[in-house]
Amino acid sequence: MTQAQRKFRREPAEQRKEALIVAALALIAEHGVRGATVRAIADRADVTQGLIRHYFSSKEDLISAAYAYHMSRMTNLTAAPDVPEGASARTRLAVFVTAGLSPPVVDPASVSLWASFLNKVREDARMRKIHEQTYHDFRDRLEGLIAKALTEAGIAATPARHRQLAIACNAVIDGLWMEGGALPGAFEPGELPEIGLQSVGAIIGIDLRETGHMT
Repeated sequence: MTQAQRKFRREPAEQRKEALIVAALALIAEHGVRGATVRAIADRADVTQGLIRHYFSSKEDLISAAYAYHMSRMTNLTAAPDVPEGASARTRLAVFVTAGLSPPVVDPASVSLWASFLNKVREDARMRKIHEQTYHDFRDRLEGLIAKALTEAGIAATPARHRQLAIACNAVIDGLWMEGGALPGAFEPGELPEIGLQSVGAIIGIDLRETGHMT
């Protein structure tokens, strides 16, 4: 289909922007950031290159938006599972850890995307800022859950200690997430969440494996 033949899309602006971002992410996962040219993204999204330029001032602008979208989506998927009303703070923390180490968060394509963006994060100040923001978003959510679980268990800890625990637990979750996505066949079903619950529980001093939310 030629540029002139492509149909004008009447979806809301945010929906059109999201479609362009999703197309860019698909290409980055397949061919890396360099392979996600404006022409290739337009072809994948079945739109004109002019429509891309209408929403994004440059390819770098679109790549930054795609990175922010991808990283925020991972955090939101981790926080998305429903928790029964009145669930304990320990259960809420266990659900968060389990979701972060289960599909669709643990996914080869997601890890491939993350790896593809690494050089851009190192080289581009805007990408580094997005990385920092999304990292703190995830870690702050984790820190809040840890603080509430400790309070519920009667374990006293300062805000500084909550922060340190969240950093350590985040590192465990990130490491398991990367291994699970890079080597999906190396782990039994449910093994990554189990290891994550054991490890995070050991770090904070609370057994997270008896909440009834193992997968």
